[in-house]
Amino acid sequence: MLELHSPRLHLRPLNTHDWELFLRLHSDPENLRYVCDPLSREQIEERFTSRLPHWNLDSSHWLCLVIRDRQSGEELGFTGLRVHDRLSAEAEVGYLLAPGHQGKGLATESLRALIQYARHNLGLERLVATVTDGNTASCQVLERCGFVFQQRDEGAFRMGGKDYDDLIFSCHLHA
Repeated sequence: MLELHSPRLHLRPLNTHDWELFLRLHSDPENLRYVCDPLSREQIEERFTSRLPHWNLDSSHWLCLVIRDRQSGEELGFTGLRVHDRLSAEAEVGYLLAPGHQGKGLATESLRALIQYARHNLGLERLVATVTDGNTASCQVLERCGFVFQQRDEGAFRMGGKDYDDLIFSCHLHA
């Protein structure tokens, strides 16, 4: 089974026992303020079940990893990736932490572990991330992990009846 470790964290694939954490993080409008409009329970269930099947490089769904504190065992959030262009060996990354665990370097630490896994075990060449304009903390996480701002897609994302720019970042895994 896939398991990643960092100094403070243990990452493992999502399973059916993670429903309550997934529901809690995806039901909190404040936690999703830069992610999407509030989701119905049905939409959250759909996102959850789509991430449960076994994942490999040919999968079209997200590899979703639960972020857990190594010392306390507390589940803190999720990180993962989705290969969206197998030919160019490119994948999109994402992460979502519980509000009480944001701002402590945990997203950075979990993303670094994921980057190392992608670099050494998946043969991926490039990772990309899309951030909603205004999400400064997420931009800082990406930059600390070696991502570089590539472009701004004006008005690419609609949330709360308002258009937002998408900020696209990328990280080349093999120089």
